[in-house]
Amino acid sequence: MELSHQMESKDRQVQLSTKQGLPEELPSLLKCIVSKTVAGFDSVECSGMNYPTQLVTLPSPQEDPTVGKGLEAAKLHGQANVIFGPPPSSPVEATDCHQPHAISFSMPASPSGLHISQAAKVIFIDKAGPTAIDGQLNQPSDSDTVNSQQPKQEKFHSQPIPTGNSYGKATGGKVSDPFESQLRISRNDNQRDKRFDSFKTWSGKLERQLSNLRGKPQEPDLEANDCHSAETETVPAVDRYFDALEGPELDTLRATEVSVLPEDKKWPFLLRFPISSFGMCLGVSSQAILWKTLAISPSMSFLHVSLTVNFILWCISLALMATISLIYSLKIIFYFETVRREYHHPIRVNFFFAPWIACLFLVLGLPPSVAVNIHAALWYVCMAPIFCLELKIYGQWMSGGQRRLSKVANPSNHLSIVGNFVGALLGASMGLKEGPIFFFAVGLAHYTVLFVTLYQRLPTNETLPKDLHPVFFLFVAAPSVACMAWAKINGDFDYGSRIAYFIAMFLYASLAVRINFFRGFRFSLAWWAYTFPMTGASVATIRYSMEVTNVLTRSLSVGLSAISTLTVTALLVFTIIHAFILHDLFPNDISIAITWKRPKFNKKLAHLRSASSDMKDIEASLPKNNPELEL
Repeated sequence: MELSHQMESKDRQVQLSTKQGLPEELPSLLKCIVSKTVAGFDSVECSGMNYPTQLVTLPSPQEDPTVGKGLEAAKLHGQANVIFGPPPSSPVEATDCHQPHAISFSMPASPSGLHISQAAKVIFIDKAGPTAIDGQLNQPSDSDTVNSQQPKQEKFHSQPIPTGNSYGKATGGKVSDPFESQLRISRNDNQRDKRFDSFKTWSGKLERQLSNLRGKPQEPDLEANDCHSAETETVPAVDRYFDALEGPELDTLRATEVSVLPEDKKWPFLLRFPISSFGMCLGVSSQAILWKTLAISPSMSFLHVSLTVNFILWCISLALMATISLIYSLKIIFYFETVRREYHHPIRVNFFFAPWIACLFLVLGLPPSVAVNIHAALWYVCMAPIFCLELKIYGQWMSGGQRRLSKVANPSNHLSIVGNFVGALLGASMGLKEGPIFFFAVGLAHYTVLFVTLYQRLPTNETLPKDLHPVFFLFVAAPSVACMAWAKINGDFDYGSRIAYFIAMFLYASLAVRINFFRGFRFSLAWWAYTFPMTGASVATIRYSMEVTNVLTRSLSVGLSAISTLTVTALLVFTIIHAFILHDLFPNDISIAITWKRPKFNKKLAHLRSASSDMKDIEASLPKNNPELEL
């Protein structure tokens, strides 16, 4: 009651002083201060123009009760919102005035103070009259001060609110709420997942530059990206791939490891598109060579195979090669960091030979109706990348470092050997001599070393699987192609060619009798790369039947050709099912998302993952419609 009585007496004193013409006494909470006297205060400096200092007041509680509540809260904390600046309606020349890029608001120290929506109704008073920001005209009214003890206030710095070149420019004259604009910008930035930016070619820098050009600057999230960029910018060492991954293809994350990318979310398509996809090109293009050989070989004339089949398969191979090359080229452009990780992968690096071997297959399987004589320059173009890759990989095998052959030896290394023999075969078919002999010699030397290393099964061969896997069919590829290459170079299927052919047949038979062990493996696109060795063995058998023509060699040629064709057809059916029905043909490529060092909590993580897998097994074993389990 005493407080209300003091406020009423104060109102009567103010009204009496106004009637007598005395100057109005400002309340202590709304003290007028010239902005130029405060160093660093946000203001508009104009040359040749002087604007009076303006006071921002709030409507009286009688006119707006919501403001009264906010004003009372502001009085309790001893703060008010005051803005100084030129009147919005006054014309200001752009050449004589420098406008700041932000407006600063000093908000109350407590959330219970003046609310943003309550503080939105402020008035700029100038000589022309009051103007409300929100479009409503509010007359100022006198207010009283309460002589109460103010609590100790904490120091809060004003936060800038970006408004562009002018406060009302974005809305075409209608001034919008700057707080809503800031929230809208931050909300749009948060909608985009930035966890994949570090795998992009420019790590998101180009996107931020384009956003700045559009007038929507984006500030990098340093706190969130510092640790993530450190994990992705450094390519893991070869030991990390062995420690973090498992399986014959090193494509499964161990239980003690974590991924730098989200495992529960589907990644962008280019991130999930592996280099092993070129294995499909190897499988289909080798079939084109097989059916061309069946059509033109004298020993297979009783089959009456038409070259039309070869033409259709060659066209399919060409279209498939163009499509996969285009997609992977986009991956190189937009996600080059992922390509770098694939190149440093001890298994994936061998598949970088696949695109160039597929090109050699396309030239070998070229239908006679398309072209007969091919310029030798095409051979040099296809063999140049293979030669460069061999200098890199064979040098690492010989140097004795982390990627020495005794450590990274795997049946997939045969892909780096087969390219030499296929190139020698194509070069000899074109009439070249020195080049094909050179690559044949290089391939023969390194195949001997690789063959012995894989057969020894050294303790350092960490990637060599204990059970049989389709990757073992690559053992058959090198000797099958080598026998045909030497026969073309020498001009006769002599003893050297027959030795290589018999080695290939023995390895083929040793794998075929253990067909029961090739079960329980997850389908992957890399299986396509393991089909062309079977096709190569079939073509070599047809070539051998031309030298030794009898029922056995002809029957063997037909049987191996049928097995090869059926295998490719079965893989084609599996590929279509996984692509269009199961939609898991391109799963998340975990092998390129490992951390560059071992996580510290790997034991706890392994325990949690094992417990989770046990729960899934228990749920899968329970019957779905069991009335005893229902509540």
